[in-house]
Amino acid sequence: MTLTTPDPHPLDRRSSDLGPLVEAAPGRVHLPGTPGYDAARMPWNLAVDQRPAAVAVPQTVEEVVALVRTARRLGLRVAPQSTGHGAAPLHGRLAGSLLLRMHELTGVRVDGAARTARVVGGTTWAPVVHAAAEHGLTAAHGSAPDVGVVGYTLSGGMSFYGRQHGLAVNHVRAVELVTPDGRLVRCSATEESELFWAVRGAGGNLGVVVAVEIDLLPLAEVYAGMLLWEASATDRVVSTWARWVHDLPESVTTSLRVMHFPPIPDLPPFLSGRDVVVVDGAVLEEDAEAERLLAPLRDLAPEMDTFGRVPTPALLDVHMDPPMPTPAATAHAVLGHLDVAGVAAFVRASMEPSGLMFTELRHVGGAFARAPRTAGVLGSLPGDLVLHCVGVAPTPEAFAAVQRDAAAVLTTMRPWRLDGRSLTFTDEPDMTPGACADAFTAEDWARVAEVRSTVDPGGVMQAAVEVG
Repeated sequence: MTLTTPDPHPLDRRSSDLGPLVEAAPGRVHLPGTPGYDAARMPWNLAVDQRPAAVAVPQTVEEVVALVRTARRLGLRVAPQSTGHGAAPLHGRLAGSLLLRMHELTGVRVDGAARTARVVGGTTWAPVVHAAAEHGLTAAHGSAPDVGVVGYTLSGGMSFYGRQHGLAVNHVRAVELVTPDGRLVRCSATEESELFWAVRGAGGNLGVVVAVEIDLLPLAEVYAGMLLWEASATDRVVSTWARWVHDLPESVTTSLRVMHFPPIPDLPPFLSGRDVVVVDGAVLEEDAEAERLLAPLRDLAPEMDTFGRVPTPALLDVHMDPPMPTPAATAHAVLGHLDVAGVAAFVRASMEPSGLMFTELRHVGGAFARAPRTAGVLGSLPGDLVLHCVGVAPTPEAFAAVQRDAAAVLTTMRPWRLDGRSLTFTDEPDMTPGACADAFTAEDWARVAEVRSTVDPGGVMQAAVEVG
């Protein structure tokens, strides 16, 4: 399926029918046709034209409770969303829903002695990482500073510390959520333990998460950065990187991207109008050992090398994710080890003229593949690599073209694909129920489905990615 521009909202309900919703959080609810509706419904992924029955932007937990209770009473579903980076699965599915935009319900409190942080539901990673750094700590954050902590973390979360420290979801100590019947509940290993097991993977399928408590990592500085080459070096770089990652210690987590940039004035000169290949990431070693490990890549004479000892907040910018909302289409797959033929196939696919801005390989394995004994339903990620394709899609036609180009890459790489998926990178429209079951064992899928039916028998919650 491709995205199409929806018809204007049918306004099945008159505004007066939704009056109780407006009264539940005065000034925070926007209905179709009102001045604040269009701005409030807009996700980070601008390719997704969300048309909910109503949008609410709560600023307090009490407002969340009141909104969930009222929406349930009115027969509306509740779709929680912090930033909307992964909004594509909600396209065309919100006409009977309250879209609960959480981006104004924010805050972080760090306990340096305990190495923990309590993060309020709509908070993005940048303030968390900076707050943790004041205590000589960091978090298992993503590559973009403006991604929501809750959505990223409860869908797994792949950080540049992950091969040594595992998925971000395994660093969750407690979750506070408003259940579909409007109760505020805290769950942890000792409180509502079955819900705690399920929410670490099912996230917004079980309620509106208003806070998470996470473990922090004892890192104040890290050896991290980026290497960049002209696209003419792609074959050599990909071949070397694929051999290099095969024998790396778990202290090294990197990604490789083949990138194609149009001549846009807002881009830095070293990217604008260029095709490049980039390796970025982090090495959790002392400088001398990090330099020894990076030597095979540096021997390829990159034109840019920013690797070095940096404060942990610097890692928020290493991956050069777009700083502003962007219309995008994506696809991904889990891969095993790339042999010579696999490398050749990837190079050919990534260099083919297409609408893709980048084709990426993220090195996983290590602790990513190991679920700790205390893990929730989602505790590990299979494979050696995650293939991720992204293209800018300002129109429905461009979205369709990017989808076709991404599908072509995934088809080319089919001989090296494995079963499974990354929920963090799952962002396709028109996903069918059960489409994400391949991220779980059959036993765990059945168990989380049972938790979901117990917590939400009426199907009030509408997460972007359906789990259970």
